[in-house]
This record gives sequence, structure tokens and C-alpha cells, in this order.
Amino acid sequence: MLYFSRWKTLLIWCVIAISTLVAAPNFFSNDQLAKLPAWFPAKKVTLGLDLQGGSHIMLKIEPADIVKERLETIVGDVRNVLRQANVRYTGLTGTGQQIQVRITDVAQLAAARTALQPLLQPVSSGTFGGTIEEVTLEDAGEGLLRLDLTDAGIAYRLSGAVNQSIEVVRRRVDELGTTEPLIQRQGDDRIIVQVPGLQDPQRLKGLLNQTAKLSFHMVDTSVPVQEAVNGRPPAASEVLYSTDDPPVPYLVERQALVSGENLVDAQASFNQQNNEPVVTFRFDARGAQRFAQATQQNVGRPFAIVLDDQVISAPVIREPIIGGSGQISGNFSVEGANDLAVLLRAGALPATLTVVEERTVGPGLGADSIRAGVVASVIGAIAVAGFMFAFYGFFGLLANIALAANIIMILAVLSLIGSTLTLPGIAGIVLTMGMAVDSNVLIYERIREEVKSGRSLLPAIDSGFKRAFGTIVDANLTTLIAAVVLFYLGSGPVRGFAVTLAVGIVTTVFTAFTFTSWMFAMWVRRARPKQLPKGIRTGIFDGRGLPFMSIRKYTFALAAALSIASVIGFTGVGMNFGIDFRGGSIIELKARQGDADIGDIRARLDQLNLGEVQAQGFGSTQDVLVRVQAQDGGENAEQSALQRIRNDLEQDYEFRRVEVVGPAVSSELSFTATLGVGVALLFILIYIWVRFEWQFAVGAIIATMHDVILTMGLFVLTGIEFNLTSIAAILTIVGYSLNDTVVVYDRMRENLRRYKKMPLSELIDISINQTLSRTVLTSLTTMIALSALYIFGGEVIRSFTFAMLFGVAVGTFSSIYIAAPVLIAFRLRSDAFGTNEGAVSPGTSIAGSKRRT
Repeated sequence: MLYFSRWKTLLIWCVIAISTLVAAPNFFSNDQLAKLPAWFPAKKVTLGLDLQGGSHIMLKIEPADIVKERLETIVGDVRNVLRQANVRYTGLTGTGQQIQVRITDVAQLAAARTALQPLLQPVSSGTFGGTIEEVTLEDAGEGLLRLDLTDAGIAYRLSGAVNQSIEVVRRRVDELGTTEPLIQRQGDDRIIVQVPGLQDPQRLKGLLNQTAKLSFHMVDTSVPVQEAVNGRPPAASEVLYSTDDPPVPYLVERQALVSGENLVDAQASFNQQNNEPVVTFRFDARGAQRFAQATQQNVGRPFAIVLDDQVISAPVIREPIIGGSGQISGNFSVEGANDLAVLLRAGALPATLTVVEERTVGPGLGADSIRAGVVASVIGAIAVAGFMFAFYGFFGLLANIALAANIIMILAVLSLIGSTLTLPGIAGIVLTMGMAVDSNVLIYERIREEVKSGRSLLPAIDSGFKRAFGTIVDANLTTLIAAVVLFYLGSGPVRGFAVTLAVGIVTTVFTAFTFTSWMFAMWVRRARPKQLPKGIRTGIFDGRGLPFMSIRKYTFALAAALSIASVIGFTGVGMNFGIDFRGGSIIELKARQGDADIGDIRARLDQLNLGEVQAQGFGSTQDVLVRVQAQDGGENAEQSALQRIRNDLEQDYEFRRVEVVGPAVSSELSFTATLGVGVALLFILIYIWVRFEWQFAVGAIIATMHDVILTMGLFVLTGIEFNLTSIAAILTIVGYSLNDTVVVYDRMRENLRRYKKMPLSELIDISINQTLSRTVLTSLTTMIALSALYIFGGEVIRSFTFAMLFGVAVGTFSSIYIAAPVLIAFRLRSDAFGTNEGAVSPGTSIAGSKRRT
């Protein structure tokens, strides 16, 4: 371990140098980067929406719209083909996914089926050349034919609609001039839109919510419109209302003269006569021809310009419009005219998109989060570095240099892979700082043990690195498993936390076994030391011989009582679930002038009849956090409630953060969160089972479940909001607790091979005492880093770090007093390891054995 060839040394420093170069742009502003040479890297870590402001919107395409449109299309096609085939019919209707028509003359049934045959042709699925049957035909007897839309056909149309919607949404967002928007599909019917740095999220939602189906219809003047409203309109016409306030009814013909599909351009401009904002449009050749023909035949009659079943305007045709262009007026504002032009240029959506989840952060809050995160990280790094130097002296200095290289490598990897850094992601880096020194502590304590046992320094250093390697890999892999599960099952900020945690684990293992060992090799080569350097102060735990197992019955009883109390509290009292799990809205407000008046906010919101509304202080006296319960009307009702709150409070308060989660998303998040914890525990159990024995796996899982249950009990007791970041905290606690448990187990496994007749309780006590320095130091460094994040990281992440602080303390306790005694309860025997020579026989009492030295 202490020999490094020139090429290996060169490789190590090349990795560090390249990492430094790649990470460097993150420490420069964009203006400073522009002045640097062209060869200098310019790629930075992408900041998440919670750090730079912006909007995250999840849209759901409504399958009911797809079914309705297909139903109307098929009904129209059936009508046309039967007429063309001169087949007489009656009762043509469509409901649900079924169309039925009765052929008047039964003798024409064969002709009807033949005429309908083109409608039954399967469509290509695009998957390995397969086809999908969209429509089936059934003869119900007595001349009744039924056409059914198949589920596979609806799914095919839905998939196509989602793909088409993504393209339309992309064009609309691009028209806003935003930088680096993320638009991607999620699941079968969802679209995620993330727009960083967006100043006006309401405008974005307005653009995404509208289907933007534009059409031109003649106004039906055959009957008075009021008569049509009160009675039954003609079969070929329908009543539509204008966008005015109050809305004006119009009787318009169902058949469109021209549709928006024929538009080739739309621009916002001003009417030269009255200087009002209007939208000018231009048709393609086919649309221009049809529009000219329609206006020539209907001079003097009004026609309606309809957008999403609402009449924008209904001008009278004064003369034929033959140029293929025109303008739309409708009391627009400048921004309204611009937005309508954007919608028309981008094209119509195939179906309505409903906002089912919204998370918006204002740029001011994002800047505050960056500042808080950087301050917390710097303070945490200084505190951890100072702690390590205080306990290890020169060795601590080497650990700090390795830690600095580790952080640089994390930034470099995040920059290279284009990862998005969120506020929980910063928490992941801070947590990594606390846990990164664990590898160094394991190595240092192994070296110290070897020297203490009588070895000379050089063999002790070499042996220390070799013997610590397996423990470090085992310990970090368990945390990595939790991070991977978080990444695949999490979303947004939780996924960002998982990425930084996983990258930090990999870089930590690399620096521990390359850079740290290289620094040791250089120190040995130049200083030629004969003994450990002065300043190592971890020997305070040596020779204590603390009888941990002697009180295991009491600790078991205490842990069981606390666990039962936590379960009772969870089932009886319940946790304060956030909107991620029960739906609703969270709004962070900041008073524009003076202090926030919480009483006035409550009174104003109570008048809106939104159900349970909570308003409480948050951070400074200017800040208020408002929680609104889930609305009964579903996703659209959530958005309507948010808009009413904006209208009431926006004049006096800045909306710094908005989170809205609809009922569909909240139920999915609950399922995913439960699944995530279960999957993580399963994979970790399998890994420990393979690496150790089944008793160790069961013991680790029992200890971990203890930690999870007590952490949930903490949420019940304190009333802290339980949200998605809380799941990230629990899974991190799982990883940390197992990290600590595996270190103790690894030493037990080693001692089981060494002392084959030693009583198991005594062997466990020795193993725990031998790893006590590492356990205490790692827990303290991790808690120091998390404390900096808790104190200086800001309100948004405070509950997250508080749960993790508690989890670290509980995880340390369970590694000693739960995971270890479980091995005694499950009668772990030393003959499971090594040979049977000198081993305790299955029928022999371990407590009666003598220690063999």
C-alpha cells in the first residue's frame, strides 16, 4: 500500500488536477468566466429551482378528452360512410367507449358492415412492427351495430397525445425566451415542465393550461340567441359564450369554416385606428382559399372567432377577406395579445392539460437559499476540519487535505454529468463531509491498533490500510444502496440529494485508498518516522473494557418501550403529513412593507371558504407560511384556490415559494415513499446476508427498523411536518445506521475467527470497545456537519436536518445496543466462521467457554 510507481502517482495527481480544473468554473461568476481563455472549462453545476428560482409544473393529460374526441370522430365517420353507402340508419349515438347505430333495413346489414370496415383497420403500434386494434364491431341483433373503442386503442391515442403535447409545450415555453427549460414525459400520461429563473410562473401556467384550439364559425341568426339559450338550439348549432365579463352568449354553427391547423403565423400588434392590442394571423394556401370562399358567401353576416369553446370576438364580414390574413381583436392587454400569439404559433394541444403538481420558488428566496447553503457548508467544513486536527494532529491534517480533494471531486463530477444541485443536494454534500472522515478514522484507528499491538510503524501503516479496506467498502455500499433507491424512486430535490450522496460515497472511497495512502507514502519516504506522530488523542477510549452487553436487557426494554410508544403515537395521534402526502398547498409569503400581519392573513383567507387554512410565522417577522387543505374538487380546484389566494394577498405580500400537490400525485407519493423504504431495506438485507451471515442480516434490519420507528416517533412527538425530504432523511438514516452497524459487525466477524471459544457476549463487548473510538468520532463529525446545516442552512431545510441529527444519535445507539445483542438472541456461533478446530460445539453453552488468547 505504501509503494507508488511514478505512473500511479502521475495518475492520482492528474485526476485531482482535472477535477480542480473542471470544478473551477463554479467559483467564478459568468462575467469572470467570459474573460478567461477559450480552453478553460465553462460548465457549472446546474442550480435547482430552489436555489435560483423558477417553476416545476407537472401536467396530466386527461384521458377523458382523448376518449371524447375519438368518440366524436368515430360517430362522424360512421355517419359519413353510411350516407355514402346509401344505408339508412337511426339512433346513432356514442356514450363511454361505445357507439351504436340501428340499421333501418335489416337487408342492408351486410352493406353497413362493409361500409364500416375501413374504420376497423388496425393501426401500427410502432413496436417491432406490431399493430393495435382500435375499434371492434359487434352485431347486437335486430339491426343494431355496436362499435367499441378498445382500451389498447385509447392507450395508443393517449401515448400519441402525450408526445404531441410535449412538442406543443416545448414550443410554447421556448417562446417565453427562458434558458434551459426541462420538458420530459413521466409515466403514461404526465409531462414535467421545469423552467429555472422564471419571473412570472402564473404566465407559464396560463400558457400551458389552454388547449388553444382556434376555429372560425358562422354565427347562426336563424333563431334569436336568447331563445336558443332558454330552449333547444338547432341541431347544427350550439351556444357558446364570450370571454367578456359578464359573458355574452352566441349561437354559432358547429361546423368550422377554418381551423387553427391552417394557421402559419400569428403575431401581436396594434390596431392602427384605435391603437388597441390585436393579434394578426396568416393562413396557409388551403386555409386562405377556404376563408376567402366563406367570407365571399357570407358578406353582411357575423362570424365567431372561437378559442377553446369561448368566443373571442364576433365581427361582421364587411367584405370578402381574400388575402389569407386578418386580425383578432378582443379587448386584449399587450401581454394577453402576446400570449395568444404564442399559443397560436405553437399550435393546439390534442387534449386539456391539468396542473396536478406545482412547485414555484421566487428568485429572492433562491438567492437566500444559496447564501444559507454556502455559509452552512463553509462553517461545517471548518468545524469538521478543526475537529479532525484536534483529535489526530498531523494525521488529521492529511484527512483534511483528502476532504478538500473529495469536495472538489464531487463538484467536478456533478459538473460533468450535468446534475442539478438542490438545497437537499447541498445537505448531501455537507453530510458527505461528516461521513468522509469516517474512512480516514477507520484507517487511522487500525494503524494505531497495529502499533499498540507491537508492530513497527511501516508494517502497521500497511496493515492498517489493508484491513480497513473491506470494512470501508461494506460500510459505504449500504449507504450507496439507500442513495440508489432514493434516486430511482424519488423526484426533484430528493433525487438531487441522492445524486450528491452517491457521488460523495464514490469519491470518498477513492480518496481514502489513493490520495490518502499516497500522502502517507510520501510522509514515510521523506520523514522516515519510527513512531506515530504526536497529537493523536483518540486513546482515551483504550482499555475501557465497557461491559455493554451486561445491560442489554435494560437497553432492549427501553428500545422496545420507545418503539411501541412510537407505533402507538403513529397509529393513534398520527404524523403531521405535508402536502406531498395529503395534497393541498403551501405558500411562503413575505410582507412587501413592514412586518407580516398573521391575524389579518387568517381573516382574509377564512373568507375565501377554502377549508382548513393555517398561517404561522416562518423565519423573520416579515415571513409567513400558509397551509391550505386539499380541495374537494380535485386538481383544478387546487389551482382555483391558489389563484383566489393570489388575488387577495399579492398586493401586500411577495409569493416567495408555492407548492401545490393534487390528490392523484399525493397518493402516488405515499405509495412510492413506502416502497422506497421497503426496497432499500430488502436490498441491504440481501447484501449483508451475502457478506456475513443471516444472523447479521436480521440483526442489522432489526436495528434499522428500530431507528426508522423512533425517527417516525420523533415526527409524531414534535409535530414536525413529514414530507418528501423527510423520506430522504429516513433513508439516509438507514444508510448511516447500517454503515455504523457494519463496522461493528466486521470487527465481530474478525474476532469470531480469532477467539473461537470466547463467550459471545464478551466477544461482542471487546469488538464494540475496539471500534468505540471510530464510532464516537464519526458520529461527532457527522453531527457537527449537520449542526452547521441546522443552524445556518435556513428554515426550509431545518426539519430535514433535525431528523437526521436525531437519526445519527439513534443509529449510533442501535449499532451498539440493538444490532449486537440480537446476535446473542439468535444464538450466533463461532463455528460459522473459519474451521471447526477449537470451535464451540452446537450443544455447548457459549457462556461456559473460556477465552483463548
